[in-house]
Amino acid sequence: MSDQSDFMEALRFALSSRADVDALETAEDWAPEWRAQAAEGLSPVALAVSGGFLSDRLAWAFAGGYQSALRRLLTPFRPQLLENEWTMALCATESSGNRPRDIRTQVTDNGDGTVTVSGEKSWTTLGPVVDVFLVVARLNGHEPEARPALKVVAVPASSEGIYFSEKTPLEFVPEVPHQAAAFDNVRVPRAAVLPGDGYSDYVKPFRTVEDTFIAIATHAYLLREARYRGWPDPLIEALAANLFSLGSLANVDATSPATHVALAGLLGQGQALYGRVTDQWRGGDNGDPALRRWLRDQPLFQIASKPRELRVQRAWEQLATLS
Repeated sequence: MSDQSDFMEALRFALSSRADVDALETAEDWAPEWRAQAAEGLSPVALAVSGGFLSDRLAWAFAGGYQSALRRLLTPFRPQLLENEWTMALCATESSGNRPRDIRTQVTDNGDGTVTVSGEKSWTTLGPVVDVFLVVARLNGHEPEARPALKVVAVPASSEGIYFSEKTPLEFVPEVPHQAAAFDNVRVPRAAVLPGDGYSDYVKPFRTVEDTFIAIATHAYLLREARYRGWPDPLIEALAANLFSLGSLANVDATSPATHVALAGLLGQGQALYGRVTDQWRGGDNGDPALRRWLRDQPLFQIASKPRELRVQRAWEQLATLS
């Protein structure tokens, strides 16, 4: 089945399946449910729809969108990783940031078919339930410079030499745990080093892929809530329409300025829909715990808003040079 037909089947599922789902309170509750979905062999975009629709709150829609985005990111480079139901985390950010010159974690070739990863990452999303860390590291032997040679290394969470520090839960989507991670001479096979450039092929495009897939999962989650609560058909139709449009961006070039402009428009339409959802929800039972969570979690949509503004501004500038 093609990704497009897979996506359309997922959209049909979201519009017709039972809209009541089980409540999941912790990441430890969510992770096995997610792994079961991932084991079904869905394409990343269909998995984002499924993961969002089967969520009882925004936290798990975010988590499902994030996991699906990583699968989309890896598809051209290491599709074998997607044959497993693993949960993953992209580990780029360090104490000084996530730009190439900020990365101090190193990967060293040991000359015996293995490499060693050493360094500290200040942020790992879903850390306690992650199976594989995708660690961005500079190649050892390259002097610190403005643009170091970076790679991504797939490090199993079960590897010896990984140490974690708990992070204080965020005030929004607090169910999603985050940890700092230290990699102390962690040895993995050389094949764990993924092809391509760690920044231009992974970190940079992931910002766009992540925005797209989290929006897909969020729309699917709200579609379920709307159907479950019997909200007006026009709102359900608007959510489905924007979800369809977001899905059309899921497999296009994430570095294209045209993609960035289209995504900015769809995210803007999504924000307007989120406002309609809030108004509809408030018209019902204001003591609804799902409504309280939704209102609490609104700041999630403002994360990285400035980089998104700069991204679309640069996209328009690039497009202007083509005219």
